[in-house]
Amino acid sequence: MSKKWLLSLSLTLLVFVLAACGDEDESAEDNNDDSKTQEEEPAGDSEAAPEMPKPDLEGVPEVVAEVNGEEIPKEEFESTYQMQFQQAAMQSQMTGQEVNQEELKGRIVDSMIGQRLLIQEAENSDLKASQEEIDQTLSELAQQNQIESTDAFITALEEQGMSEKEVMSQIETQVKIDQLIANEAGDIEPSEEELQELYDQYAQQQEQMNKQSEDGEKKEVPSFKEMKPDLVAQVERQKESEAAQALIKKLREDADVTKHL
Repeated sequence: MSKKWLLSLSLTLLVFVLAACGDEDESAEDNNDDSKTQEEEPAGDSEAAPEMPKPDLEGVPEVVAEVNGEEIPKEEFESTYQMQFQQAAMQSQMTGQEVNQEELKGRIVDSMIGQRLLIQEAENSDLKASQEEIDQTLSELAQQNQIESTDAFITALEEQGMSEKEVMSQIETQVKIDQLIANEAGDIEPSEEELQELYDQYAQQQEQMNKQSEDGEKKEVPSFKEMKPDLVAQVERQKESEAAQALIKKLREDADVTKHL
């Protein structure tokens, strides 16, 4: 697979790693930003700036869903929701459109149910994860979280209360999930026609943006050859995503799922 899904890890591991690594820096940045705002921001801009919305977690049950008898607990949902809500709130400030928190909660619960179904299917399968695949996934996780080494990544997780054995077990499961999705996706190598169509779309979008540019600056569109590696990766990601959703749909049809939120 060209891109690891990190479905289980993104929810159970990475949230805590990013929070642990970023809390102190974020706090310092917030303090600096506040002082700069008070000293430098004109009064008119301050009044016009929309207030950052806050996550509403009131009434979230102790168990948000059950998947084949396995519970998705409140604390796992809340960690995921706070991360997703922060992204939605930032986008809301840019667009001026209010975040629909009930809709967001529903999407996140459904996503977590799908992820849990994939985890269960991977753990119950006969698939095998080689040490090479495990090591590669571990390295990718470290890089994606901007941690200098796999040892440092594991150490960060251990500081959050996970043992190295638990970390490696979850990574092994993730490798199996990647294999499940690869089996579902089949051959995802994009054709030249698909790549050309995607390139043409990008070129048209960039041309439109250049026309709308207020400062008159125009961004040159790279050649098809220059963009081809990125285009290949984008098409493969799209096909993997479609395969994952198709697999989740199949698994859910035969699953015992109860939502409490």
